Amino acid sequence: MGAVKRNTLSVLFIIKKAKLLKNGEAPVCMRITVNKRVAEVMIKRSIPVDLWNQKKECSKGKDRVAIELNHYINTVRAKVLQIHRELEIDNKPITADIIKDCFYGRDKVQRTLLEVYAEHNEKCRALIGKEYTESTVTKFDTSINRL
Repeated sequence: MGAVKRNTLSVLFIIKKAKLLKNGEAPVCMRITVNKRVAEVMIKRSIPVDLWNQKKECSKGKDRVAIELNHYINTVRAKVLQIHRELEIDNKPITADIIKDCFYGRDKVQRTLLEVYAEHNEKCRALIGKEYTESTVTKFDTSINRL
């Protein structure tokens, strides 16, 4: 019987000193590492270089902006850990890129307009007499047939 393969996950927050913004701040980046494979995610936050504590992966400041940044970093880290846990529970493959895609919401199945409209019509059909009339649902069906 083979050994169960464990996925090692590391989430690290860094600043990109080489890519300073026009206001002089450095963008904050999240580095996701799974089994030594890396994916980087820009978290759309920035901070002055001298206010970043790399050892603690957070802002040194005590002002409102620094506290909000630290809270956001903790929220993002929790979301990544939740994504990893859900992938493990669902027994799906786990890579840094898959976690990155899930973080950005690119893992969701894309549905067509017709599929969404058909689902809408089914829900409306179930509500005939409560929220919709028969003629309204018939008009919805006519609309989908003409698309």
